Amino acid sequence: MFFRQLLVIFVLSLTPLTATAQFAHTQGKQMVDGSGKPLLLRGTSLGNWMVPEGYMWLFDGGPQSGREIEDLVLELLGPDKAQQFWHQYRENYVTRADIHLLHEAGFNSIRIPMHYKFFEADDAEGFRLVDRVVEWAHEEGLYVILDLHAAPGGQTGTNIDDGHGYPWLFDSAMEQSHLITVWERIARHYQNNPTVLGYDLLNEPIPHYPLLRPLNAKLEPIYKRLTVAIRKVDTHHILFLGGAQWDTNFSVFGPPFDSNTAYSLHKYWMPVEQSAVQSYVDFRDRNNVPLWLGESGENTDEWISQFRQLLEKNDIGWAFWPYKKLEKNSAVETVTPPEGWDKIVAFAKLPRGTADVEARLKVRPDQETINHAFDGLLDNIKLEHCHANQGYLSALGLKQVSSGDK
Repeated sequence: MFFRQLLVIFVLSLTPLTATAQFAHTQGKQMVDGSGKPLLLRGTSLGNWMVPEGYMWLFDGGPQSGREIEDLVLELLGPDKAQQFWHQYRENYVTRADIHLLHEAGFNSIRIPMHYKFFEADDAEGFRLVDRVVEWAHEEGLYVILDLHAAPGGQTGTNIDDGHGYPWLFDSAMEQSHLITVWERIARHYQNNPTVLGYDLLNEPIPHYPLLRPLNAKLEPIYKRLTVAIRKVDTHHILFLGGAQWDTNFSVFGPPFDSNTAYSLHKYWMPVEQSAVQSYVDFRDRNNVPLWLGESGENTDEWISQFRQLLEKNDIGWAFWPYKKLEKNSAVETVTPPEGWDKIVAFAKLPRGTADVEARLKVRPDQETINHAFDGLLDNIKLEHCHANQGYLSALGLKQVSSGDK
């Protein structure tokens, strides 16, 4: 009997802990930690890191998607230096110091917007980047939510998914298979990691444009296919499902089809009143599932404070957008534009295409100015040269922190 008991203990020591013993999971209308304690997420999104967006580079009226920004950088720096720039950009934008600051401020979670192109192989760059953040987050006691911001084929067709002008994901069997393969690879990689709280399967699918409304009926079937595929390799992690029309329309959902699923809403620029969230609360009550605000922000500190309090009054956890961006203070950290960046911005806004090459060459900044500006950006995005926005942190009910330059 004694030896049988030893054998059982030995076997159990080799067996992964169950989700309820180790992993955060859903429990009725709540998310709970591994011990079953209710978990209200307070997070930020690492936007503009793996998925650059033009407005956070001050390129309003110019390049907006990651692809367009990369074309501009290639034009200005050339292939060799552009490749070096992007590698260093991703190294500098999110570091161990950034994750420590988020812990110090009082966040308990981080949402990582990801581009599928960084996860096309088991040893791809995206896994190296995310693995580091997950390790740092573990050391700081933070959860990580993995968000597929840019999906194969594009789930919006706009700048935010690095799209081609139409959300081809919903009409392309090839890209749907591609999407499933990417998520299977991600889920297999993180299946036994409890620091990863869950997977935000598609960021803001299907814009609000009337001509795209017929795609709404295709959204939940894709979520169901993804769920089946992921659950074959990972039964631990929460799956977050966002509604159509930028994560606002929950009428596309039928009854829940997975027992460890939460539903994600995004809300921007609306009056802060109960009616802004009531339909989602009703959905939660009707289906006995958790809600999570995956994105909001880009507003005044007063608005952010009021909306954050409304969310918490309704027991809705949140991840405000974004963590860091150039010049503007509606973020945790502000990056100071480097010397000469105004010239890069002005050039970026000019008409671009092969028919415009000669005209652009006439007003192109000199190469020394270009190189100096981009080298300056790489330096300024380091946390030690950013400054924390205390009003923004206070609006989120968090602590004052000091990051670098004042």
